[in-house]
Formats: sequence, C-alpha cells, structure tokens
Amino acid sequence: MQANNAFSMKEIINHLKDFGFVFQGSEIYGGLANTWDYGHLGVVLKNKIKLAWWDFFIKNNQYNIGLDSSILLNSKVWKASGHLDSFNDPLIDCKECKFRFRADSLIQHYFPDLNCDGWSVEKLDTFITEKQLKCLNCQKFNFTKVRQFQLMFEINQGLLQDQGNKLYLRPETAQGIFINLNNIKKAYNKKLPFGIGQIGKSFRNEITPGNFIFRTLEFEQMELEFFYSPEDKTNWFQYWLAEMTKFIESLGIAKDSYQLREHDKEELSHYSLGTTDVQYQFPFGTKELCGIANRGSFDLVKHSEASKTKFLVEDRTTNKPVMPLVVEPSMGIERLFLAIICENLVQEEIESKKRIVLKLNPLLAPYHVAVASLNKKKLGPKAQEVFELLAKSCIDVFFEQKSEIGKVYNYHDQIGTLYCVTVDYQTLEDSKVTVRNRDTMNQERVEINSLKKYLYDKLNIIF
Repeated sequence: MQANNAFSMKEIINHLKDFGFVFQGSEIYGGLANTWDYGHLGVVLKNKIKLAWWDFFIKNNQYNIGLDSSILLNSKVWKASGHLDSFNDPLIDCKECKFRFRADSLIQHYFPDLNCDGWSVEKLDTFITEKQLKCLNCQKFNFTKVRQFQLMFEINQGLLQDQGNKLYLRPETAQGIFINLNNIKKAYNKKLPFGIGQIGKSFRNEITPGNFIFRTLEFEQMELEFFYSPEDKTNWFQYWLAEMTKFIESLGIAKDSYQLREHDKEELSHYSLGTTDVQYQFPFGTKELCGIANRGSFDLVKHSEASKTKFLVEDRTTNKPVMPLVVEPSMGIERLFLAIICENLVQEEIESKKRIVLKLNPLLAPYHVAVASLNKKKLGPKAQEVFELLAKSCIDVFFEQKSEIGKVYNYHDQIGTLYCVTVDYQTLEDSKVTVRNRDTMNQERVEINSLKKYLYDKLNIIF
C-alpha cells in the first residue's frame, strides 16, 4: 500500500485553513477541542462527496432508496440496540497530570503494529502494567485502572434537567433505518433484496479524539443498510465491499493507497458477525477509512423483541415473508474528505520551478472553471460576459477579481480548480479566450461562442 503523503499533517491542516476549507471551531474563544467549521470550499467539497455517494448508492442503484431519520430517537431504541450497554471505550487516567487516554490508543502509541481492539479491560490493564507504559503528557507511570466509558452524548428533554426525559444524540444513523423498515416496506411496496441509505450527523463522546478531522465529536455518516433473504445465495457482503472500493476509487483514491483488513472475532462490534475495514495510509498512520459489517438479523431481532413489532418482508423470489439479514457499508464524510486531500495535494517541479496543486477528481473540484482577465478595468466587462455565459450552464464557475494572472493560476491550482479561462486584449479582437488546464498547464485559444461546448467535452466524466 502506497499513499501520496507528500505533506505532513501540519502542512495539510495549514493548507486547508489558509485556503478556506476548514477552520478550528470556536477559534476566537480558544477553540473547542476536535470541533471544526467548514468554509465555503470545504462545504462545496463535502456536498460533492455526499452527492457522489447518493448518486452511486441510491440514485443509480436499482435496489436502494433513501431516508432522513431524526437525530433524536426514543431512548428505548438505544436500549434495544445494545448501545446503552455495549457502546463503550476503555478509559484510563494519569493520576499525576490528570490526562485522559483510551487505553488501547495508549498501547498502540508504543506498539503501533499491535492490534489490541476488543481486548478486555483486564487484559489492557495487565499489558500496560507489565510494559510500564508512560503517560504521553507527563511521562510518568501512575494510571488508574482501565474502565469502560459511555460514548453516547446524553441530553435532557424538558424544562428542568431532573424532570425531563433522558435522550441521546445518535452515535450512528443505522438505527433510524431499522425502526423505519416497516414504513419503507409499506410505502414503497418493497420486497427483498433492497437497501435503505441515509446521510446524516452522528455524535460520539470520544475519549481521545484527534488527528484533525479524522476523529471528532460530531461527524457525518453515509450509511446503507441492505436487507436480503436468508435464502438468497448471493454473497451480498462481497458485492457491497466491491462497490464500496469502486466508489472510493471513483473519488480519486488510488487502488494502491488502501488495503482491506478483516476484523478478528474478539474486536467485532456487539452487533457484527463480521467486519472488513478499508484502511488508508494517512500521514499519521494506517487507519480505518470506511468499512462494511455483516449485522445479520441482530438489530431487527432486538427491536422486534423490545417493541413487539414484527419485521417480516417478502422475498421477491419465493414470495414468503422472512426476517431479513443485513449488510452495512458505512462511510464517514470527514475521513473521506481528509483522505482525498492527502491523496491529491501534491508538489511538482517543472522546469526548476515548484508548484503545489490539489489534483481533485473532476467530480469533486470546487470549481470547474475560473474566469479571469488581464486588466480588471478594461477587460473586466468582457470577462463578466464570459462568466455569465458559463454560469447559466451546468459548469461550476468562479469569477476571479485578481488581474495578476500568475497569482490566479497559483491560487486555483491549490484549491483544485480544473480550468482557468483568461480574457486578454486579443480577446477584444478575435473573441477568443485562453483556457489553461490545471494538471498539464497547457493553454489553448478557444472561441467564446464555442467555449461552453469545449468545456462540456473536457468534462464529459461529469456531464
């Protein structure tokens, strides 16, 4: 596995802040750890990732439909699903400096090749003690015992905290799909197999979030719950694993930049019969990018028992009502966002000159085209005409106010714009503009009347 990783995490973070992709949350008040705000370019990139997922998994897939379930669910949902009892991380505190860690993360800092996911608290305790692992903050060895830490954010509904109903911010979007299965089946007359997908916010009270936007308290998920009959002989797990990798490659992540890792039995989530992660080589190490889980009938059985509701769906082949099995391809938008930046932010040296360029896939480029002019006062009105011509098309276009064309090219290279269209003095004579390609830096003269068709042809991957 070989990722680009041309830049350190510090350089990537600075680039995304300087160019208005991502900002520290609550920055003027000293920030709030592991919360992030997205500027215009970050919003556009996130929205294009979501649109690409929706098109791939929902709009253009014969099996699937969408849902947008509530963030707040009845607390009985989380009791039935097992999250209130099983959705925990191992917590350990340094008695000297009061710094708090995930015990497994502490171990993996010193032993990065050791997989301790799923270890019991006793095994984690024993290992930390035997190896005399030191606090990452004060370098002392004086820890509390490892204990389980509830990851769900608890809130209260009502005027007074002690009089309200206890609720939780959802830690995943999947449960909203499971409890709506009968509604979807009835409303759309669905028979097995079919999938229900949704994009939405989730929240986890992480002990040690970090690595920029990789692990945060608030994040967005793109999840598909695919329901099929126990009698169905198709290997839907492998089918959706292949579709998931095909999707991330379509976003510009190279095949040799990721690897698949199957979970050991002891590290499986409480609902999973089998899980495979897609791991990406980030600058801070090889980490989970997305994954697929075999949830079996766990969730539907639990909700059926707790709510006294039957979840039976007809098999389109046998017409018999059955309790479906489920596979779940799940992706976090922020992790995909970060991997896409890490993969495509590159530094090139051409004719002894260096340039930084964000070589985003055309599907994701914030702007397809930037329109500029060599003189804002004399050529600006003509450039405005060109901009308005393209703005009425399907092309994402930006009107550039700067007239120093070298700075224009440099700026748009670094934010991923595919083409720069320049109005110059010759344009007033021949009605042609100069079109510059981001990746090759080649320039071509194109008639304004033909410009829209020219760009449509160049962007045929999109249109």
